[in-house]
This record gives sequence, structure tokens and C-alpha cells, in this order.
Amino acid sequence: QAQVAKQTATVLVDRLERAGYVERTVDPRDARARLVRIAGRGMELVPIARAEEARIEAEWSAHLGKRRMRQLREALTALREITDPHAGPEAQG
Repeated sequence: QAQVAKQTATVLVDRLERAGYVERTVDPRDARARLVRIAGRGMELVPIARAEEARIEAEWSAHLGKRRMRQLREALTALREITDPHAGPEAQG
């Protein structure tokens, strides 16, 4: 999904894990796989990330207008169906 080599993703996750932002856990559906979850230090940054997300969305809405912004959101949500293998109905909320 990130369109980077597996080795690149591993290096990035390793760095985030060492810094305390994420943690790896065993996937309960596949013991060979690992899940990457936001750790305590990463959770502290969620409000900052959400605020930045809101700022960007407001900027885009001001530029596009409400109707086109709604269309953009609908199009991106529809594309998720083919780009995100984990995007079930509960993930798309």
C-alpha cells in the first residue's frame, strides 16, 4: 500500500518501534505475521495528527467547495475498496 520495498518499510517500522511510536504484535489470525500498532508514545501524537488532518481538510474544502469535497471523499472511499485489503465495512467508518 505504501508503494515502498518491503525492506524500506521494515527499516521505517524498526525506527518507529525503537523510538516508542509503534509496537509489533503477533497477528492472531496468522502466527507467522506481525501487526504494527500505535504504541503509547505514538498515541500522544494522535491529537496533533488529527488537528493537522482537520486543517488540511478545511483548506481543501475552501478550495474545492462542499460539493466537490464530498465527491472527492466518496471517490477516495470507493478507491479504498481496491487498494486496502483490510478495509472491511468496520474499517471504513
